[in-house]
Amino acid sequence: MADVTETQLPGVGVRHDFVTKDGSRIGVLWHRTGRRELLLYDRADPDACRTVINLDADDTRTLAELLGSSRVSEALGAVQQQVHGLAIDWVTVPAGSAVDGAALGDTAVRTRTGASIVAVIREGATVPSPGPEFVLAGGDVTVAVGTPEGLEKLHGLLESLDG
Repeated sequence: MADVTETQLPGVGVRHDFVTKDGSRIGVLWHRTGRRELLLYDRADPDACRTVINLDADDTRTLAELLGSSRVSEALGAVQQQVHGLAIDWVTVPAGSAVDGAALGDTAVRTRTGASIVAVIREGATVPSPGPEFVLAGGDVTVAVGTPEGLEKLHGLLESLDG
């Protein structure tokens, strides 16, 4: 994997650069405003930017999807391969689900499925290690760990319209 260089640009944002296997230099500039730019440098002058592509948040997510998983996902995949039988999945709670509005402890998720909800993503904010009093809501994305069979049961439970 290529080394990524991070450069703080005061008043502008942060630039991350790396050199590809074929010698091309690529960068991503995250502006303090949230705007992002994909930077393609000139091979003859690695300090000169040949092309700048402006990306909004949706463009960035689309490009990330097309290019594949993040380093975090790759690392999780490596861990999963090392720990036989462990799987991780993201499961959305649909509005109107049997667990929509229920406290996590009342759902008995771990007892019923064998899978554990280790985080919940709600409206872009992450709640790590939610306690039993945490109330699930439609639209929440749960991050769960368990066996593949347990995660399949979890899908069924969270997506069911009746308890």
